[in-house]
Order: sequence, then C-alpha cells, then structure tokens
Amino acid sequence: MTIENLRVDLGDRSYDILIGEGLVDGVGARIEPLLTRRKVAIVTDENVAALHLPTLEAALTAQGISSTALTLPAGEATKNWAALQQVVEWLIAEKVERDDLVIAFGGGVIGDLTGFAAAILRRGVRFVQIPTTLLSQVDSSVGGKTGINSPQGKNLIGAFAQPSLVLADVGILGTLTDRDFIAGYGEVVKYGMLGDAAFFAWLEDNAPDLAAGNVEKRIYAVRRSCEMKAEIVARDEQERGDRALLNLGHTFGHALEAATGYSDRLLHGEGVAIGCALAFELSQRLGLCSQECPSRVRAHLRQMNMKTDLSDIAGDLPDADGLLALMAQDKKVQAGKLRFILARDIGDTFVADDVDLAVVKDILTEALSQRS
Repeated sequence: MTIENLRVDLGDRSYDILIGEGLVDGVGARIEPLLTRRKVAIVTDENVAALHLPTLEAALTAQGISSTALTLPAGEATKNWAALQQVVEWLIAEKVERDDLVIAFGGGVIGDLTGFAAAILRRGVRFVQIPTTLLSQVDSSVGGKTGINSPQGKNLIGAFAQPSLVLADVGILGTLTDRDFIAGYGEVVKYGMLGDAAFFAWLEDNAPDLAAGNVEKRIYAVRRSCEMKAEIVARDEQERGDRALLNLGHTFGHALEAATGYSDRLLHGEGVAIGCALAFELSQRLGLCSQECPSRVRAHLRQMNMKTDLSDIAGDLPDADGLLALMAQDKKVQAGKLRFILARDIGDTFVADDVDLAVVKDILTEALSQRS
C-alpha cells in the first residue's frame, strides 16, 4: 500500500500530511505518539458518522485509546456561531484539556469548525485533521485556516491554527457521491491553473480515470495538490503575499455561495470551478492571456461534468450589482479594494487589486443574461 508523507515546514509547528489508502484503519498507531493520555474527542457529521465512525472508533479502541464523539448536521449551514458554541461547550463538558487531542473527522465544514473550536478552547488545544472529502483532503485540511461563516460572507470569523497531523485516506473517497467528488475536483484543478501547467495537462489526460476510482492517480492528485499548498503556506502562512494565489476563483465563488445561501444549490468546489472560469475570462478581457486559456479551462471543466457558468446554477441569483456587493464583503478585500487572482496563462497567476470593476460587472451581466 502506497503511503505518501509530506511535511509542512513551519518550524516548531511543522506537521506531516499522510496520503494513502486505509489510513483510518491504522489511526491509533498514527496518533499515539501525539497523546499525553489515551483519550480523544471526535467531531464529525451525520453522513460521515453513518459510514465511517465505527471504523475510526474501532481503530482507536484496538490501540487502547478511548474516544467520545459529537455528531453534527452535514452541510455548509453548520459552519455558524451556534455550531461553534455547541462544539466548544461539548469539548468543555468532555473535560478536554489543553494537551489533549481533538479529531476533526469530516469534510471542510467539520475541519474548519472543529479547528476553530480547538483554537479558541483553553486558548488552544491540539487537533488532528482526518478529511473525508476530496475538497478537504487537498485544501481545507492543510494550512491552518479555521473558521465559520457569517451571514454577511464566507469564512469571515476564524483563526490560523495548524493541525498536529493530517491523515488523508483516499479509500474514503469511494463513498462520496459523484457530485461531491467532482465538486472537490474543482480545488484539485485549481492548483494546476494557478501554478503548475504540467499538472493541469496531467489532469486533462488522467482526471477521468481519477474520477472513475483509480487509487494511484487519486493519491498522486492529492499529493501534488497538498505539495503545492504546503510550499505556499510555508512561505506565507498568514496570506500576506503568495498564499493569496490559492484563492484563484474564490472572489467570484464565495459571492456565488453567499448568493445561494451556502446551500446545496451550489457546493464550494462548484463555486470555485465557476469562479476559475470567470477569473480566466476576466484575465482575457483585460488582455492578460489569450482566448485559448479560458476556452481550455472551460473545456476541461465540462469534460469533468462540472459547473462552469452562472447558467449552471439553479434558481434566482442577484443582478451584477448585487453580486459585486457580495464580493465586496469578501475577507480578501484590502483597503476597500477587491482582490482578484488573474492569469497570464494556465499555471501563471498573480494577485491584482486594481481591476476595473466595470469590466467585472460587464462579465457578470453577460453571464447572467445567458441564464434561461
């Protein structure tokens, strides 16, 4: 069995990302060196609990580690103040101490929420990420961003808190719905778009096999994505520079998520995919890249049966001014200016905060007009 090991280099807060199949079965031995007492608290959601919690608990028990679990409703709507309070109060009631370990066992919502709860409980409790979706394995579980959503915008409340370990078990991905897997792929292909043209080309050739269940190709895609993120995070942990590149597509995507109420109408990875297509469209309109770039991006997203345009989102959306207003609430706004990640080519992106919003509005207006 292939197990890849990546190190996120952050000095005394460095940690490993393990990527492979069957990691949950051996979780006890993996986390044992981190424990000061043989007890952990698990936070998960209803979907993951039904499918995988017994396996995790049995693996811990086999290593002589006791556990308790809190199960929350699945979905982005759980990333809120009420759920944060519920998690923190539960951890206090479970007498979780500063040197104990909390396990975030779920997708990006559980990882972000649990990481934030751990960060603020007793001014910082250690936690381990066991991401169960493709999106969380390649993105949210790595890099230490934790938080919850505000009604006014996504991830506006949170903290930087690095995990002690990340276990990305690609075997678990086999239980995802097709839609959830492909939504997560939006974050995988983003890495090729933002900084590795060769990886993007590899995905054009191999992503259909990856989606069909090829384990070795899944391990490679997760590893390369995590590798790119780990390198960027090591250079710029708190997003003062390079790390902002990881937000390719997110200025558009987060606004669309807010517009759809953080609901199943639009999953995060779907918003990112549409956002990436719009970011390349914007780059082409501004004369930064050739027309071939947005065409190639859209062609690959469509090859993978992904959402690529505003017309792919069911239900009502705000007008262009309404979407721009939602973008203005994004946490990436600096000195009142919207920040976009723009592209000179696939694999060559940069941060811009001087974009002509009239061009952005034109693109949104045209995209909205194509909705039936």
